[in-house]
Amino acid sequence: MGAASRRGALPSLIDNALERADGALGGALEATFVAKHRRRMARHGWADAVPRSSPGAGEWERVWAPRRPVRDGNKIDVLIDGAEALPQIQADIESARSHVHIAGWHPSPGFLLTPQGPPLRDLLASTAQRVPVRVLMWGGPPLPLFTPTRPQVRRDREEFLRGGAVECEIDIRERTMHCHHEKLVVVDDRVAYVGGIDLTALAGNRYDEPGHPHADRLGWHDVATRIEGPAVGDVAWHLVNRWRDVTGRDVPDPVTPGPAGDVALQIVRTVPENLYNFLLGGEFTILAAYVRALRAAERLIYLENQFLWSPEVVEILIDKLTNPPADDFRLLLVLPRHPNNGRDTTCGQLARLVAADEGRGRLLATTLIGPTAASPGVYVHAKVGIVDDRWLTVGSANLNEHSLYNDTEMNVVAQDPELARRTRLRLWSEHLHMPEAEIDGPPSEVVDSLWRAQCDVEDPISAARLDPVHRIRRLSGLSHRLDRLRGPLSGLVVDG
Repeated sequence: MGAASRRGALPSLIDNALERADGALGGALEATFVAKHRRRMARHGWADAVPRSSPGAGEWERVWAPRRPVRDGNKIDVLIDGAEALPQIQADIESARSHVHIAGWHPSPGFLLTPQGPPLRDLLASTAQRVPVRVLMWGGPPLPLFTPTRPQVRRDREEFLRGGAVECEIDIRERTMHCHHEKLVVVDDRVAYVGGIDLTALAGNRYDEPGHPHADRLGWHDVATRIEGPAVGDVAWHLVNRWRDVTGRDVPDPVTPGPAGDVALQIVRTVPENLYNFLLGGEFTILAAYVRALRAAERLIYLENQFLWSPEVVEILIDKLTNPPADDFRLLLVLPRHPNNGRDTTCGQLARLVAADEGRGRLLATTLIGPTAASPGVYVHAKVGIVDDRWLTVGSANLNEHSLYNDTEMNVVAQDPELARRTRLRLWSEHLHMPEAEIDGPPSEVVDSLWRAQCDVEDPISAARLDPVHRIRRLSGLSHRLDRLRGPLSGLVVDG
């Protein structure tokens, strides 16, 4: 080997050594992280949240999360994007006959649920002239490191209280550096909204359409659910119990509604231990639900999420890629191109999934882009999981340690093949910009022939600054070096 060749080989050897060291250190930290969580779960009676043995492929009868009721007789509508969800929320609030209860990350007084509608503050104030309206909002971080700051939350609370009709309280019973992340609305104990859409003017415009047509602003892809039936009672009790603990004031017990449909639903939560008197041991059934469903997967795991950090989740996905339960097994991810934090952590976990796939084509990680070359793009804020067209979850929980262990969260889970399949087809139709009839085939064939084909078309944005032909792209920029280490380090500091 000549001197020039030796000089060229040296950086490559250094890179390989750094990558191996990064992987080893990251893996060791991750193992420490997971062990710490197991000890914490066992200490508070939640060892079954991440059981060492849980359902294998196809064992669906064992997939429901432990210690949460499964309610029969519900009606559920999956509402895709703000233009479908927000007008329905507004209409239900306007028609309230008994009460309106809201719990959110940061409800904004000036938030518009419809482009020409009243601001949220005015909508609630008007409704509160007829029925009690109660709003529970997170107090913001103890240090002004990110929004909403505590002074901002206090100002917004005062705005909701102006006029004296609306009751609004601040909840600061959070684990350090964590938050109350639920997005819940209950009207009359008759209807409940559980989902990922915040009623907030912060960090992006939540009102967007399935085609994400706006070229001049960041698009916003999100999903919520509207529920009627007995499962509404579980959402209502959660909100009432939080209100009672935070305020010390009583409110009437919720009235669980009768059957409204034919779908069995389970309401699952993350509530950290020692925050509330009504649940001192906490609850971690969102984690339990995901772990069981992902382990049971046989042919398809489809995840839309803002983040993909959780080592517990990623280890299951790696096992599915390494030991696929069927030849046509596919793992399809839709994630934001530029998440508002944690990009290094997500990239490191995606790099591990790419390595586990070993080029066999079972994994496809994608993102969404805007309608024009100049568009800021589309932010994926949805929190959706679909497994084998028979298990579906929608809610507020991201696939990171914040949501699965440390924030307050709520998801709804269904094991309903028609609902899961119909939701998947609607989402895929939106992302592929194709009619549902043209994508209604075996999921593996649709992923291979349509998703991959659209992703593999030469990107005209980078080639000639032209408007894109398709609106999905492979998620690029997966670094194998340092990212594996950054993720666990961030987790130990922030999520531990």
